Amino acid sequence: MLSASDLTQIQQHGISEESAKRQKKIVKKNKINVNIVRPAVTADGVFPIDKEVIDAVIKTHSKRIEGKKIIKFVPASGAATRMFNHLFIAYEKLSKNKKNNNYAESVSIFFDNLPKFAFFEPLKESLKKDDLDIDKLLQEKKHFPILQYLLTEKGLNYGNFPKGLLPFHRYDDYIRTALEEHLIEAVDYAWDGDNIARLHFTVSSEHVNAFKSHCQQIVPKYEKLYGITYKIDFSTQHPSTDTIAFSTDNTPFRDKNEGLVFRPGGHGSLIENLNNLDADIIVIRNIDNVSLNIYGSETMVYKKWIICFLVCLINRVSEYLTMFDAGACSLEDIAKVEFFLKKILFVQLKKSYFNLSLSDKQAYLYRFLHRPMRVCGIVKRENEPGGAPFWVKDKKWGESLQIVETSEINFSDHKQRAIFENSDFFNPVDVACYIKNHRGEKFNLQDFVDYSRYFVSEKSHENKIIKAIENPGLWNGAMADWLTVFLTVPLSTFSPVKTVNDLLRKEHVKN
Repeated sequence: MLSASDLTQIQQHGISEESAKRQKKIVKKNKINVNIVRPAVTADGVFPIDKEVIDAVIKTHSKRIEGKKIIKFVPASGAATRMFNHLFIAYEKLSKNKKNNNYAESVSIFFDNLPKFAFFEPLKESLKKDDLDIDKLLQEKKHFPILQYLLTEKGLNYGNFPKGLLPFHRYDDYIRTALEEHLIEAVDYAWDGDNIARLHFTVSSEHVNAFKSHCQQIVPKYEKLYGITYKIDFSTQHPSTDTIAFSTDNTPFRDKNEGLVFRPGGHGSLIENLNNLDADIIVIRNIDNVSLNIYGSETMVYKKWIICFLVCLINRVSEYLTMFDAGACSLEDIAKVEFFLKKILFVQLKKSYFNLSLSDKQAYLYRFLHRPMRVCGIVKRENEPGGAPFWVKDKKWGESLQIVETSEINFSDHKQRAIFENSDFFNPVDVACYIKNHRGEKFNLQDFVDYSRYFVSEKSHENKIIKAIENPGLWNGAMADWLTVFLTVPLSTFSPVKTVNDLLRKEHVKN
């Protein structure tokens, strides 16, 4: 049971008693698998690439976004620690035996290609300050000082940097961080009629000042170069999105003072940051999913296509909801909305719907359309780990389009495994969102979260095993009850950097 002091601690953290009780129930159930019905495929949940249509539509991009406030929302709290994980392992080995060059293949690839990385020159200069020659060190295979000056406070300390502030790309006479590439991308599609480009970065609290300092250095240069004004905001995950840690017996885990222990609620907690934005269109793209500017033209085409499709969706849904607000509709009006659901949203209405009266059908369709909207650009799967778009069994709507993570699927069920293995597509590359209704009023996005899609995992805390709950993922459970459209986009628009060696891909290296 939660004591009075527990409840006080929970309230001080900004967590409601209802949420705390829900977390207790979740950790006891441990895991609820998502029931996937079939993969989302072309013509059944996914729109294919139609170059002629896309080229025609994006010519109208400027007109479609006229008068609309657009914000580019960039989750950027990811630390570079995992990006350099294999290098940290090598560094630990070398710290014990500096001649132990028995590395994993990925480490050998890193050293063989070190001069190609954008951070090579800063690393070279850092070593040079202590009279160390990087070329000589590489030649003699003395790798310990190289890793030390790359990863630790001895040198660049990149192992403790956020990804957004790392040098990602090298051009002829300058380098750009991931954050800079996002600023440049925004010039093409995230601006309004007043030539203002708005970006919102979610960052960890310990890095806020570093991000702000970096922006102060670089923003004036790009404002002058592109003739625009940047409006850049930052936010952190609010403590109220943290979750309570539990022991393996499902009781609240306690510290040495018998107080509750809280943990960050994961990526899905950003739904609260999204909820706090005021914009007509929000475009979401992860901090590490950028490419060299010379490869950006095709990416920009499909970003504009996603935004234009969203604007069309907003206009059509607003038209129908306004019609419903005006009063009773005819059979023809209802049929028109049903056709839209079938052809644009790929929805197969439940059998019970067709037994409803005309007024009940109108009420049902109103509820169905009166939700936040998102248009997701998805790519063909090519050996990338992670989730995918599926049709999912939905208690509320019968079936719905969802992004489902692998950890949410029961792979011991052969039917579920087969459905997953037949999926053609991968997680969203870009997401364009509309979080207002047809009257311009903001939705409360928490009302559209599927709270049953939490993740429960085991972690170590003070050398003890605890159960840690993560909030429903941003693409998955956090947006489970949104109107969703999937558009196919080329693989060239997808260039994430999960490990440092990903920066060796052609999208990141200038020949």
